[in-house]
Amino acid sequence: MRLSRHNSLNMTLQLYNTTRQEIPEELLQRAVLLVLEKEGFSVESVSGVYCGNRMIRRINREFLQHDYATDTITFRYNHGREIDGEFYISLDVVRENAARFKVDFQQEVLRVTVHSALHLAGIDDRTDSERHDMQEKEAFYLGLLQRDL
Repeated sequence: MRLSRHNSLNMTLQLYNTTRQEIPEELLQRAVLLVLEKEGFSVESVSGVYCGNRMIRRINREFLQHDYATDTITFRYNHGREIDGEFYISLDVVRENAARFKVDFQQEVLRVTVHSALHLAGIDDRTDSERHDMQEKEAFYLGLLQRDL
């Protein structure tokens, strides 16, 4: 497992890659920080875990009672402007989705990371309207980060 850590003053952002798949960890850290800052939040303590289907399916089953793998699961543990939370991203699902939508794997990892950060910021995607708003925000942040890919 590889760990990428960003500490600044009293904030901690940690990204863990539990797989053998390469991911652009510095870019992903910048993405999380950018999204949270632009949405009016700061990091108290955020952990991001990039894992495989087995781990995310277990988490999905245990905490959400859904027995399947998904691209991301996000948990927010507090309220207010300083975020304490974690997200899990299945790189297996990301790779499948990248192939299905004919996009680059790294681009899809970045999109799902932005999506996860937006969930930490309280943006939901349960309804059609919320999904539309989420996709607009994803596109905005991906546009800002695109040059770094």
